[in-house]
Amino acid sequence: MNHSAHRTVLISGASIAGPALAYWLDRYGFEVTVVEKASAVRGGGYAVDIRGTAREAVRLMGLLPPLRAAHVDTERLTFVDAGGEVIGVVRPEDITGGEEGQDLEVRRGDLADALYGAVRDRVEFLFDDSIATLRDTGDRVDVTFEGGARRSFDLVIGADGLHSHTRGLVLGPEDPFHRYLGYTFAGFTLPNDLGLAHEGVAWNTPGRAAILYAHEPAERMHGFLTFARETPPLDAFRDPDAQRDLVAATFPERTWLIPRMVDALRAADDLFFDVVSQIHLPTWSHGRVALAGDAAHATSFLSGQGSSVSLVGAYVLAGELATHAGHTEAFAAYERIMRPFAERNQALAGPGGTFVTPRTQEMLDARNRALREGVRGDGLPGDEQHAAHRALRLPDYRHAE
Repeated sequence: MNHSAHRTVLISGASIAGPALAYWLDRYGFEVTVVEKASAVRGGGYAVDIRGTAREAVRLMGLLPPLRAAHVDTERLTFVDAGGEVIGVVRPEDITGGEEGQDLEVRRGDLADALYGAVRDRVEFLFDDSIATLRDTGDRVDVTFEGGARRSFDLVIGADGLHSHTRGLVLGPEDPFHRYLGYTFAGFTLPNDLGLAHEGVAWNTPGRAAILYAHEPAERMHGFLTFARETPPLDAFRDPDAQRDLVAATFPERTWLIPRMVDALRAADDLFFDVVSQIHLPTWSHGRVALAGDAAHATSFLSGQGSSVSLVGAYVLAGELATHAGHTEAFAAYERIMRPFAERNQALAGPGGTFVTPRTQEMLDARNRALREGVRGDGLPGDEQHAAHRALRLPDYRHAE
């Protein structure tokens, strides 16, 4: 039974979780508004993966055809040692737990465009704006927008990312919920002078990784410089020059392509700098306000599962709201179903790093042995990842339509 009649919902954030949630809520008859501080849905970007349970969620949305068309199809990952000598080459599925021919790998912007395209003619979008204040009166939520408008909604959902402003308004400062995983990273684009296509190359020393990644034959590719650091570099967050200096000082090598990557980092106008971290909350809702996607349960980019978990969470949250008469029961059911799945996928990115970013010499040596021997099973982590990707079976909410 659908209980959505006359319920209005404001969603903050138009990246992945927000438009996905808007799609399902609109399908169940809710009146949906999405507010986004950017001027438009953000295009481009590095590739994200849609695996396991998440693939079923996008199939149910009817988005498999456009996403298959946008599939970038990474064919191999090459690992090199500190001097640039090749250690081994693997299929991405061997370490991600993916299913060849089934998983989708698309630019983050292409996924966002597909989700937005599915709802833009049915859902109200407010770009260049954001929530300034929230007041939960018990029977509604009064919202003041940064642009000055004031409106009331039955429910508000924060889908505004790792550093969620909505979460801060209802649950307070981020620090108690933010779990730093001991890594910092810088992402940027640089000229694809190597002619890379459908592949990635990773250079490692203990606690450091330099990765080049090309979606297809193109003039530019993505570069990532990732490094372990005991404390987050808080003093660099508001200063791009300090970010560049910190990363350059951490990669002083004159071997392999490190100098070229550092030079590109210094020249980049698209630098993205952040810490590798997760969000762990005691509850994902407060009154008439709930959280979705990274705002509720960021898994970190090391897990490779942020977008997939967000897509699944949007499906479950909307379905529970559509099948419960009250939001309190719906939010509780959403969290009961989703929390074990989110936590299992968070566990894929532990403090020891990952197969691509081993933190210690011992871990790096074990990784390299596995690469040289070309083994699966105990040597490569694909099976463990695969189980996490499929750890939740989607509930059936067709009766709510």
